[in-house]
Amino acid sequence: MAAAHDTDRALRILDALEAAHPDARIYLDYESPLQLLVATMLAAQCTDARVNEVTPRLFARYATASALAEADTAELEELIRPTGFFRQKARSVQACCRALVEEHGGGVPDDMDALTRLQGVGRKTASIVLAQAFGHDAIAVDTHVKRVSDRLGLARGSDPDKIERELAAAIPRTRWSRATLLLGTHGRRICTARKPDHAGCPVKGLCDFYQAMRTR
Repeated sequence: MAAAHDTDRALRILDALEAAHPDARIYLDYESPLQLLVATMLAAQCTDARVNEVTPRLFARYATASALAEADTAELEELIRPTGFFRQKARSVQACCRALVEEHGGGVPDDMDALTRLQGVGRKTASIVLAQAFGHDAIAVDTHVKRVSDRLGLARGSDPDKIERELAAAIPRTRWSRATLLLGTHGRRICTARKPDHAGCPVKGLCDFYQAMRTR
């Protein structure tokens, strides 16, 4: 359990980020839990913008888990080629969709254990699906959330599971999903990997990284 001052600080950060980024959202386009699941799998080592260019044609051709599971692998690979690592991703998507058909009637389960048993689905992907497709409380640690959390001092280290636990301890459960979107959006817009916009940062007064930069 986080100390009270840790939670208070986390809430101050989230409130400031909410004011700065009221339009914070997920950047993958989707219309169903299946589409979000597959899109998130394709987004590994790829930008969301590139995935959004690929998925309209992909889902127009293969609209169900069954269709994806039974797809011609070479054709599927060609459709998702722009996302990179397309052969590995095609294998994972098809294995995942076969399991959805065989074990879940073609639907996407809405619990962490069932999702993470699917090939190619880790906690980050599962958390995104649970939070955004099903409205569950979940924290998804992507590269932006990891970077911003570390700089702000909300969570330390590079292990996503450890970061998730530390964020979950400091942030009230009802704000987990929104925190993911706020931290991620802040990382995309302001707290970028290179040359973060300190002048435009709404939380620099609460930021360990910024304070350390000022004292150098």
